[in-house]
Amino acid sequence: MSQMEQQQALATASLKGNRKRQTTPFAMINDDLLLNILSRLPAVSFASAACVNKYWNGICNRVLSRPKLSSALSLNPSPEVAVGEVLDEVLAEPIRPHFAIANVGGGFRLAEVLRLMSKKLGSKTPIIVTTASGIIGRDARTGEFKEAKLMLSHCYDLNWDGEEDEDTEDTNGIVLTVGFVPGLKVDAIPLLQPTKELRDARIEKFVMDIRDFTSSASGSTTPVGIIMFGEGRANMKPILNVLDFAMPLETVILGNERSRFLYRSESDYKDVRGNKTCFTCAIALVFANDKDKSCGIGNIQFNVALSNGLSTIGPKYKAASVKVNSCDHTTWLTARAEGNPAVLDGQRILDDINRKLENRSDAPDLYIGVTTRRNFSIGSKKPKLMTSLTFHGVVGGDEEYLYVDGIGIKTGDYFQFYHSDPATALSSCSEVTMKLKDFKSDKSSKNVRHMSDFDVNRVREEVFGGLIFGCYGRGESFFKRPNIDSSPFLENFPGVPVAGVFCGGEIGRSSSSMTGKFHKDSDSCCCLHVYSTVYLVMSYTPSELEY
Repeated sequence: MSQMEQQQALATASLKGNRKRQTTPFAMINDDLLLNILSRLPAVSFASAACVNKYWNGICNRVLSRPKLSSALSLNPSPEVAVGEVLDEVLAEPIRPHFAIANVGGGFRLAEVLRLMSKKLGSKTPIIVTTASGIIGRDARTGEFKEAKLMLSHCYDLNWDGEEDEDTEDTNGIVLTVGFVPGLKVDAIPLLQPTKELRDARIEKFVMDIRDFTSSASGSTTPVGIIMFGEGRANMKPILNVLDFAMPLETVILGNERSRFLYRSESDYKDVRGNKTCFTCAIALVFANDKDKSCGIGNIQFNVALSNGLSTIGPKYKAASVKVNSCDHTTWLTARAEGNPAVLDGQRILDDINRKLENRSDAPDLYIGVTTRRNFSIGSKKPKLMTSLTFHGVVGGDEEYLYVDGIGIKTGDYFQFYHSDPATALSSCSEVTMKLKDFKSDKSSKNVRHMSDFDVNRVREEVFGGLIFGCYGRGESFFKRPNIDSSPFLENFPGVPVAGVFCGGEIGRSSSSMTGKFHKDSDSCCCLHVYSTVYLVMSYTPSELEY
């Protein structure tokens, strides 16, 4: 039993033993004064106060009636101290945890972090603890906002065997996010695979598990949002392609492609990590509307924006021959340049691209963006042809082949080269800042004259929190200035809690008007990005009964 649950039980027992005692000093306090007192309590004491009696519970519900996000960061090298610092900070004010996400450095033991968090947050709160190559948030001790890079660890080693090292030189740290989201149901749903080889049937079951949870919570199969974390050894591209096919565009999907994680869910799913007969490829934190929510509760919206850090270079190519090396998950290509019938080897292709980059002072990372057209289906649903853009890092080339990371490319697929570009990323960050400014202006407009009832409700919409998923290649070393990736959110929503991570692949999919086309040079859908930053803006439209 958690500390919060223990205090709630004691408060309930005390209430039963003293039910007839009504002439206490607190009985003379009016509603406003009691509300003021209760709103100043830390979360654990607030939870106990809510159990005193129905009157106090009603006042507590007034204190905590709208959604709330609380986050904190600590770079203390001691896991126990760091976890204690962020927990103390996020629980310093009233909050009822509906979910928690902790992102930690490679030197922290995930099981220990999960144990310490479970002790504080209660037995029914869905919790995901993941590794990250960097963390973003406000320092629990100093209040300073930081984008802290952590040393890359074995969370990106595809040969990692599941055992955590006793000694590590990785920079340690943790960022914790706890959310209270009335009107939504939240749970952690895993993609389980008996072997390390992911099969289509398991992806289909994963989708059906998400739909089943959403249907039981809301009566609909459409989640509000999905925050995903992929296991470092799993290929997330086919998973995201199927999710993109199966989920309506209004469902936001975002997260980190490559990490290690442990989780605890409210449902009957179990954490099977470490079980040699089962491999957890991904974990999804699913947010679904609550069909049983009280009539006075408004609606929570997930809004997504994206800053792109890639620029195209060179002509378009068509894959002439494709070989797959299953041992190292690479693909070997020859190709024809658009308008040229000659088949080009890897060396000739790279020589041409390098000539176009010779005026660059830095050495940018190279990728190919492959346009794929594939049929997808779920269950008995009729197959549908979908066009997607997927990125593959360029490994090298010789007089035979161009070598790229990843698999899934077929002969006849078209691709184009992309390179990391700080100027493009900086310009894109500025565009996101302006889009968020317009978003904020639209929601906070005071001029409601001539507006319909629906529009009036929209201007009452308020932002209560955010999450950031940025590429590890970005940050201060990329921009030559600190906190650029966080600036669009910080400039537009100062004081609103926001936290995030630097990723090994940024998941981002949304129909939000703030995203437009994720990549201006492609008409294809893209769910998995590189050298980008994905922003989740969480907003709330109050019920008319709240006014």
